[in-house]
Amino acid sequence: MTEKKFASHADTEVKQVSFTQLSDNAWAYTAEGDPNTGIVIGDDSVMVIDTQATPVMAQDVIRRIREVTDKPIRHVVMSHYHAVRVLGASAYGATNIIASRGTHDLIAERGAQDMASEIGRFPRLFQAVESIPGLTWPNIVFERELTLYLGKLEVQIRHVGRGHTKGDTIVWLPQQKVLFSGDLVEFAATPYTGDAYLTDWPATLDALEAMGPEKLVPGRGAALTTPQTVKQGLDETRAFVTRMFEAVKAGRAAGKPLGQIYRETYDALKPAFGHWVIFDHCLPFDVSRAYDEAGEHRDPRIWTAERDLDMWRSLEGQA
Repeated sequence: MTEKKFASHADTEVKQVSFTQLSDNAWAYTAEGDPNTGIVIGDDSVMVIDTQATPVMAQDVIRRIREVTDKPIRHVVMSHYHAVRVLGASAYGATNIIASRGTHDLIAERGAQDMASEIGRFPRLFQAVESIPGLTWPNIVFERELTLYLGKLEVQIRHVGRGHTKGDTIVWLPQQKVLFSGDLVEFAATPYTGDAYLTDWPATLDALEAMGPEKLVPGRGAALTTPQTVKQGLDETRAFVTRMFEAVKAGRAAGKPLGQIYRETYDALKPAFGHWVIFDHCLPFDVSRAYDEAGEHRDPRIWTAERDLDMWRSLEGQA
């Protein structure tokens, strides 16, 4: 019998990187739906938002930064705890590694399990995995908001609300109305909701929209460079999260088993969202978390490599 592999294992194509300037100080490192990195270049130093998955992969971000500035990279911000976002941090030699209290607590609770889980799920995103020295720990932890000044440039680092995880952190440049959202917002890329608070996520998106961003770097997908595309990114992320959760809640309320709910939700969402990046990979995790939250698990359960495989076999094997 052939082992049922994650959909992501078939994704082996190297993606084309774009390095897009959004303002005098803001840049986006994007790669056709792979995890994004944000860069803020201040008067005296550089901030990196999400670091890539390994120190070797981070070297390409550093190379792009060095094409536009020789200022020291002093600050790394973790938008959340997921391994693919943070395990490249050591490459930057930053003085400050910044995270929310929720993110710090999730690293302590489940960072090691998440690292093993993510590497097993999506090996292409962990090039030179042997270069990772271990978990990335913040040395600056904030509760709700932290403001830094990179010279005269004001940089607000905020936990606006729960969504993709309980520790989601955004970076906001109020003078330029540029927002780095992390995985709270995706663009033409399927939201991963395996560690989400689906009940809370739409209200968190509403709070981001109320800030009035004119440009936005999503967690995955192209940088959004106009108010119209920013609104599109917010609206489409909200639509996916809402429709997926409502479908699963309805199935659970009707007493249907998880496998049937997954198949019906897949069929319902495929026409509108099936062309998005990593749709087939994310949806089993998304439906599993939605099923939990619609029942007795208000807080996400820890994903381990073993739990990943058990879930994948049970749902994808029936798809």
